Amino acid sequence: MDPQLESALYQWRDGERRLLAEPDPLVDDAAWELVDELRRRLGGAFRLDELASLYARGEWAGQFALERVGPTRATLVVDVGFARYAREASDFGGGVVRPAHRL
Repeated sequence: MDPQLESALYQWRDGERRLLAEPDPLVDDAAWELVDELRRRLGGAFRLDELASLYARGEWAGQFALERVGPTRATLVVDVGFARYAREASDFGGGVVRPAHRL
């Protein structure tokens, strides 16, 4: 697996674990808003590597979260939002990255 994708998946899953351990309705709502913004930016079908690439250059996502929850929880919003949106990737299956199909 691509190291950038592997690192991103780890961070996203860790964000979800942290939010489950310490629920915060403001973070939860902001993460869902971020999902909507990701949907606008990526559009239809996308792969996890595309999402990880967007995450890596995601200053905009950090700013988006910062404006909603402040500096102490902004990273959490970003990680949770990307984790939630990752489930819609064409190569995400059962919590793992599915290999590309070859014709």
